[in-house]
Formats: sequence, structure tokens, C-alpha cells
Amino acid sequence: MKQLGPEEKFEFRKTSGDVLIIACGALAREMVALIEMNRWSHLDIQCLPAIWHNTPDKIPGGVRDAIHKARATQRYREIFIAYGDCGTGGLLDRVIEEEGVKRIDGPHCYSFFSGNDKWAAHQDDEITAFYLTDYLARHFDKLVWQGFGMDAHPELRDMMFSNYTKVVYLAQTEDETLQEMARAAAEKLQLAYEYRFTGYGDLAADMAKLETA
Repeated sequence: MKQLGPEEKFEFRKTSGDVLIIACGALAREMVALIEMNRWSHLDIQCLPAIWHNTPDKIPGGVRDAIHKARATQRYREIFIAYGDCGTGGLLDRVIEEEGVKRIDGPHCYSFFSGNDKWAAHQDDEITAFYLTDYLARHFDKLVWQGFGMDAHPELRDMMFSNYTKVVYLAQTEDETLQEMARAAAEKLQLAYEYRFTGYGDLAADMAKLETA
């Protein structure tokens, strides 16, 4: 698939798809790869802009609107949400409960890519780590460096990242170009760098549970 920008929405639909996944745009490439790899012809994807993570108050309403529009088509027997809480302070889970849908297990993509059990077991040891995924490594400048205003005000780096000690790149694919991008991000933030290959983690397992009728 083409590279999806942080502001873009994305749809991946099959004529036979009767289960819709409403997801963050940061997961689009991984979900399409899993669908094609496993030949899941019953799954459609609708992704909302990844840049909403910088303004998470947009996420609950955006997800609710997407649910309502999908139901209006009378096409889908199930709607599944591929978001963590993503900074909404529980508001997204309230929407999910009110709308009677389910979402992926885990508080955020770092957790379900790592494996939720593994993440929970080790988080107390890594409270000073700043995490990247494939998507965030690819779009670090737009989402983080520019998104937090550090391009115009480099002094904000010390204010925002002084309590961090390292950048941990949780890689979904073994891509040397992305590794270089992640390493460059760590250098910009003046932090140590660590690489971990996670693959698709619990995202793959949760998508596999969305069985055909």
C-alpha cells in the first residue's frame, strides 16, 4: 500500500467484507499486510488520521461517527475498534460501551505490538523509555518533532524529554531504512537507542479472532 500520511484517512474494502475494523491510521500498513498474508476476505478497514494522537479529544467523536456511518450502510455484521485508549482518558471506552462494539485489548499500540502480557510485566522497568513503532519511525518529524513544536523551538526538547533516557524502537518489520530513521530520531532527542523486533504481536491474534460468519 502507499505510504499513509498522518493527516490522511484510509479505506481498504473488499466486496465480500462484512466485518469492519475502525482503526488509527498508524496501523493501516500492518493491518493490510495481515489481511493479505492470511487472505482474510471478510475484513474491511477504515482508518482515521494518525495525527489525532496529538489532539486525542478528536478520537472518541471520530470513532462514534465512523460507527454510525458504517451501520447506516447495513453492510457489516460486526464492527471492531483497533485503538487503545490513546490519550482519551477513558472517553473512547465510553463510546465503545455505548455503541456496543469491541476493541483490541491493550492500552496502546506499544502494548499490543509487544504482547500485552509481556508489556504489563516489564513496564515498571522502563518508565523513562520513549517508544517508536514502524509508523512513528517513518513519520517522527511530522508527528513528534514538528507536532510538538520542536522544529521552531528546539528548547522544548529539554522541557518535554528531559525525563527520558532512551528511545526504544518496537519494529513490526525488519527494515534497515526504518532502523536508520529510528536511530536518527534518538539522536535528535539526544537519547540512547534500543531496537526490538516485535512483529505484529497481539494485533495479529485479535484480528484472527474476527472470524467469518
